[in-house]
Amino acid sequence: MFGKRSTTTIKLPPKAPAAPERKEPPRPKAAPAAPAPAEAKAKVSDDKLEAFNQLKSKIHRKLIEQLDMARMTGDDETVRQQVREVVEHLCEQENTLLNFNERQRLINEVLDETFGLGPLEVLLADPSISDILINGPRQIFVERKGRLSLTDVRFRDDAHLMHVIDKIVSAVGRRCDEVSPMVDARLKDGSRVNAVIPPLAIDGATVSIRRFGADPLTFDDYINFNSCTEQMRDFLKACVLSRFNILIVGGTGSGKTTLLNNLSAFIPESERIVTIEDAAELQLRQPHVVRLESRPANIEGKGRIAIRDLLINSLRMRPDRIVVGECRGPETLDMLQAMNTGHDGSLTTIHANSTRDAVARVETMVMMAGFELPIRAIRQQFASAIQIIVQAQRLTGGPRKMVSVTEVQGMEGDIITMQDIFAYEQLGIGPSGKAYGRFVATGIRPSFVERMKASGAHVDPRWFERQVLSEDAPE
Repeated sequence: MFGKRSTTTIKLPPKAPAAPERKEPPRPKAAPAAPAPAEAKAKVSDDKLEAFNQLKSKIHRKLIEQLDMARMTGDDETVRQQVREVVEHLCEQENTLLNFNERQRLINEVLDETFGLGPLEVLLADPSISDILINGPRQIFVERKGRLSLTDVRFRDDAHLMHVIDKIVSAVGRRCDEVSPMVDARLKDGSRVNAVIPPLAIDGATVSIRRFGADPLTFDDYINFNSCTEQMRDFLKACVLSRFNILIVGGTGSGKTTLLNNLSAFIPESERIVTIEDAAELQLRQPHVVRLESRPANIEGKGRIAIRDLLINSLRMRPDRIVVGECRGPETLDMLQAMNTGHDGSLTTIHANSTRDAVARVETMVMMAGFELPIRAIRQQFASAIQIIVQAQRLTGGPRKMVSVTEVQGMEGDIITMQDIFAYEQLGIGPSGKAYGRFVATGIRPSFVERMKASGAHVDPRWFERQVLSEDAPE
């Protein structure tokens, strides 16, 4: 049925022989890359710094072993000179290959470790620094004229930084350890210190130092820096002499405490002033000042004395004026009550971004006292207790200004009515990134002018005429 299938055979050309495999000659191993000049220089610098620190630690240990401070007599400068001679002798014994400048630096740093706060001493000696911000042992920033910059100051290690923190807090009877990893303290010059240590601070102990210095700013400095005007200063002086209660508001770093210090300078020397603070930093110049400072709990969690406890107790101390460094909690209610019950002329500060925000902040803090007061009752307390609100603000680029002086007029319904007497109008940002503007008198005459005159304060009607008081030049 089917025929035979025919098949066709196709012959393929013979396969070409494979080319012999060519073996690559072995490559010589590459020599390790030479470090870049910058890296090599940095490594040499780090090694040199490490050797310097080791030598400093060695001399410091020998100094402690040999030194008998009890046998040294004289004032602080004399004792420091005596110790310097000992350190110089120890340096000669080590036979170090240091040049003159390095040797003097070594001696000064050993003295700073012995008498002061180690690496911080060089920063504390610079009056242009307003803030020192330590983020672990290797990163220290400072603020000058409103601008932050990284310094080349370093701590040896975490233990070195912790040792300096212990020296700061133990000087004011406080401690900073795992039980109390956050602490507020102060330096001898009144500068405020806040420290947070591990485990709360993840990258090493963190220290923030707000400096006030031995020569704090005055209202004359304010005027020279165009932070306020002469009319504003004279008006606030009249308010203090008239025993008005003044609330200073502003954000962090706006200069509230410095302003509080300067306003308190207008209080007559014949009056008894009680100051209440978390960490005492106010520097009142009057002769009759009682300074109270809160106390944290001890290691058992007992013994805490809060601002509120001190404020309640101060009412029994026959104060003419009460100055509270900052209201930040339930003590706000006690402060308002004190202002409403005969302690006129009191001053305090709170954190707020505007005068209207200050009212809301006070309402919130009064509620923290645990009393379920209606909002209207709190606002009535505020309106009758506070006569003047001064707002301090740190503007773009760093300048600090007194941006408003506001009168609290009273209540209209459930609303507190206020009016600005003086204000700062920002006009723009200059070429260097700093804000500029002008101070103006709004043209509003305060309702309490007659009370000011009755108290004997000088009041010039021209202060309140609508006008431009001063103007910044763009920078």
